[in-house]
Amino acid sequence: MSIYKDILVRFPRGGLSYVFAYGSGVKQQVGYDQVGKQKDCVIDLVFCVRDPLGWHAENMSRHESHYSAMRYLGPKLIMKYQENLGAGIYFNTLVPLPDLGVQIKYGVISKEQMLQDLLEWRHLYVAGRLHKPVQDVVPADDDKELKSALAMNLRNAFQVALLLLPERFTTFELFHTISSLSYKGDFRMIFGENKNKVANIVKAQEKDFFELYSPVMKDLAQYVAVDFAAKEKGSDRVVTQFEQDKSEKALEYHLRQAPAELRRRLIRNAAFTGSYIDIIQNLAALKNLHKIVQVSVNDIVWRSSIKQSVKNIPSAGLLKSAVYSYRKALKTFSN
Repeated sequence: MSIYKDILVRFPRGGLSYVFAYGSGVKQQVGYDQVGKQKDCVIDLVFCVRDPLGWHAENMSRHESHYSAMRYLGPKLIMKYQENLGAGIYFNTLVPLPDLGVQIKYGVISKEQMLQDLLEWRHLYVAGRLHKPVQDVVPADDDKELKSALAMNLRNAFQVALLLLPERFTTFELFHTISSLSYKGDFRMIFGENKNKVANIVKAQEKDFFELYSPVMKDLAQYVAVDFAAKEKGSDRVVTQFEQDKSEKALEYHLRQAPAELRRRLIRNAAFTGSYIDIIQNLAALKNLHKIVQVSVNDIVWRSSIKQSVKNIPSAGLLKSAVYSYRKALKTFSN
C-alpha cells in the first residue's frame, strides 16, 4: 500500500469520498510481469470527489502540468466538461512520477455521477471497473450511501451474470461472465486491447473474485448453490461448481433487480410494449432471454466507451493520446 499512499499525498484530500486503483499495474494479470516490477508501469486511479470544481481548482494549482491545454479554460469549464460529456469522468493521462518510478493515469468523477453509474448502470463505465477486484486507496467506509451503492453494483453484476449463464457453470465461467459485462460492448476490444484480457484477469485473480462476491453468494443462496467438491466432467479433478435455479420465477426475480438503464434497453431490445414491471413475466419466458440481456448490456457499454474515448483526446492532449493509443494498439497483437 505504500506506493498508493505516496501517490495520494500529492493530491487534494478535501472532499474525497472514495479512491481506488485498478488495471494491470495494480492487480495481477496473466501475461504481465509481477505487479510492482513491470517496466514502464502505469497505475490507473479514480478519485470520487464531492466538489469537482473545488478539487480541480486546487489540483490545477498544484499540478498544472498534469492537465493538457484544456487547463487554459480554467477549473470551471474543466468541471463542466467532466460532468456533461462522456461517462461523467475526466482523465489526466500518462502523468510521470519519476521519484516513484511509475506513471499514473487518474480519473476524477463526482459522487453524484458515480452513484448514478453504480446504481443505474447509466454508463457502466466506472461501475464496470468495479465489477472486478480493485485496490481501495481511500475506502468508502465513512460514506454509507456510496458504500451501499458499491455493494449493490456487485449484486447487480452477479444477478445479470446468472441471467446469462446456464443452469450449471464453473467458477471461471462465472467470473469471466461478470468481467465481460463491461468489455463485450467496448469498441476498444476490437482494436486497443488484448483479446484475452478478460481470461487473463480471471485466471490470475480468482481468489480475489471469490472474496469480492462472497457476500452476494450468501445473499442469493436461495437461487444459486456452490459445490466446492464437484468432479470435473471426464476426470476426477475436484473443481468448484455452481448450480442455479433457472425457473421462470427465479428469472423474474433477477429481472426485477435490474438497474434502470438496463431495464430501458431490455424493453427496447425485446420489442415489448408497456412498463418494465408489466413485461417482466413475458421477458422471463423468452427462450433467448440471455441473448437479449447480453445485447442490452453491450448497448450501454458501446455508447459510453465511444463517447468517453473521444472525450479523453482533448483532456489528454494530442501527443499523450497518440502515445496512449499506441500502447493500447500493441495489446491488440499481444498474446
